[in-house]
Amino acid sequence: MKTQYYAAASLDGFIATEDDSLDWLFPLGNVDDTSYPGFIAEVGALAMGSATYEWMLHHADKVALETGAAWPYTQPVWIFSSRVLPTIKGANIHFVHGDVRPVHAEMIKAAGSKNIWIVGGGDLAGQFYDAGLLDEIIVQVGSVTLGKGKPLFPRRLVTPPLTLVSVQQFGSGFAELRYQVPKCVT
Repeated sequence: MKTQYYAAASLDGFIATEDDSLDWLFPLGNVDDTSYPGFIAEVGALAMGSATYEWMLHHADKVALETGAAWPYTQPVWIFSSRVLPTIKGANIHFVHGDVRPVHAEMIKAAGSKNIWIVGGGDLAGQFYDAGLLDEIIVQVGSVTLGKGKPLFPRRLVTPPLTLVSVQQFGSGFAELRYQVPKCVT
C-alpha cells in the first residue's frame, strides 16, 4: 500500500491556471491512453482538496466526457475543506479539515491493501509530505507551458531529493515521471 500523489502538470510545473482552469490539459490526449486506467484500478481511497472538488462539480459534463461519469470514483473520497460544500448523491464522500494524519489513518483502513491517491491539489499533497505520509509522486508532464498558475508541489524539497523510479512517454503530449519520496529519519 502506498500513498501517491498522481497529477498532470504543465512543463513549467503548474497543475491549473490561476483561475483553476484545466482547459490546457484535455487537448493533450485521451486519459485512457495513459497509465491512469491501471493506476486507478489499484486505488482504494482518495484525498481531494476543495478546489479540485469544486472544479469537478462545476465541470461535471467535461469529467463525464473524459471518464464516463460525472463522479467517476467508486472508492471513498475524503474532501479537505474548511467550508461547507454540496454533496453528490450516491458518492462515498467524507468532508474533513485539519491535520491529514488522523484522516490518513481512516483512509488506510478503507483502502485495505490498495493505494491512497492524493488527487489534488499540490498544497494538499504537500501536507501529506510534511507529515511524512507521502510515498510516491507520479506526474504526467504535458507538452505545454502556462507561465503561471497553481503549482504542482508548493514545497521546497531538496535534501534528500526524490528518487526517479521510471520515465514513460504517452503519445506526443505526455511524459510520465514516477518518483519515490525518501523517508527522512529523525
